[in-house]
Amino acid sequence: MKRVVSVWLPRLPVERLRRAGAAPPDEVPFALVAAGPRRALSAVGAAAARAGLRPGLVVADARAMLPGLRLAPADPAADAAERDRLAGWCDSFTPWAAPDPTPPGDGLWLDVSGCADLFGGEAELLAALVAGLAAEGYSARAALADTPGAAWAWARFGDPAAPCLPPGGQRAALAPLPLAALRLDPDTVAALARLGLRRIGDLVALPRAGLVARFGPEPVRRLDQAFGSLPEPLSPRRAAPDRRVGARFAEPLGRPEDLAEAVRRLLERLCRRLEADGLGLRQLTVTAWRVDGTRPAVAVGTGRPTRAPGPLRRLLAEALPRLDPGFGIEAVILTPDGLAPLDPAQSALDRPPEETCTDALGRLVDALGNRFGFDRIARPAPRPSHLPERAVAAVAPAAAVAGGWPSGRRPVRLLARPEPVEVVGSPPAAFRWRRRTHRLARAEGVERIADEWWRRPGPARDYYLVEDEGGARFWLFQAGERGWYLHGLFP
Repeated sequence: MKRVVSVWLPRLPVERLRRAGAAPPDEVPFALVAAGPRRALSAVGAAAARAGLRPGLVVADARAMLPGLRLAPADPAADAAERDRLAGWCDSFTPWAAPDPTPPGDGLWLDVSGCADLFGGEAELLAALVAGLAAEGYSARAALADTPGAAWAWARFGDPAAPCLPPGGQRAALAPLPLAALRLDPDTVAALARLGLRRIGDLVALPRAGLVARFGPEPVRRLDQAFGSLPEPLSPRRAAPDRRVGARFAEPLGRPEDLAEAVRRLLERLCRRLEADGLGLRQLTVTAWRVDGTRPAVAVGTGRPTRAPGPLRRLLAEALPRLDPGFGIEAVILTPDGLAPLDPAQSALDRPPEETCTDALGRLVDALGNRFGFDRIARPAPRPSHLPERAVAAVAPAAAVAGGWPSGRRPVRLLARPEPVEVVGSPPAAFRWRRRTHRLARAEGVERIADEWWRRPGPARDYYLVEDEGGARFWLFQAGERGWYLHGLFP
């Protein structure tokens, strides 16, 4: 017998940002704005919803209703990626899980046929599912029925106190629900409402031929899908090869040193598996399944792909103490993420083989990245531009770089913006910068650099390398009638 769960995540876009620390607390009115000229709300937080705001409301009207409303731009791609991640998280309940494509894309599908007994029953499965999503930071409603359409309708419009529809009970249960529960577009729902048809039961009593002639086949198709007379197959997300490793323990682990030893053994097994596949990881997540049903996790990252157990053990030695065993850990899972091809490296004779995968700079980047965040670590790299301020870009430490640095002498310190200076003579004999006058002993130049006309037209720059009487060297340029500027300093 087929049994399907529909999970409704009504505030996923807002709660995704809150998980990342980019949204205010739940009691602060907050909403997201969809891209486009209309400037309408795409999602609202709980406080904004209590004030009467709803998706689709124009920003000007929303601010008039709630002057203290805080706004942020919507990111549909990030929301879709998070739904896909949550579908993968549901693998612990069923291997048949997928994001729900029904607009506005605010839910998940789970085919749990034959899975409920593993959790003690259908109601227990739904309770564990909703509790797990709450632990992830998401408010959710879930319903279980024979068909996807019935589960979708009951999750959004049904009785939350009775989330499981009995087998074959969808027809009677759905009859009093509004027509929006059939996943019809708003225009069709409004057209049916003008005829006095507001409930699913109202639609069932009508002759089908007339319904199709006036409103097309969609209402009848959705009705048949919800009742089960028309099949609606689910397409589960295509699972990536599962390279996780884990272990379940006969007795729960309570001592940190026992957990560290279990992780060490699993890590060696994982690295051997990655070596056989020619892969390296960029992030490693250790998830503990505690006896109280919670699943705390810690993660470490690397600046570049690696599968060397030694460096990974050193990173985990700092992270594992944050993993509280609670009343005991009954299972541990290691999940590698950010997998990338990693070719074997030649070992050096004077160091262990594992050190060929990460040198001293790599270890430094890993340590800093895990403490402060890898997005805060960068190195300069050449960028194709002849303008000095655009000829360098900040890239990740392990990013591949194409091209070389521009020719010619360039200062070690380049000012973020050229600063105007007062100059005497041309070539300059002296200049005044930051209330200090520098008398020059020598000057080299001129190097002319034209502006990038396709970006913003401007005068050509004539650069001079000058040295004052105290030995300090500077990089000055004259930009036509705009005057003189200091752009950099030499050591």
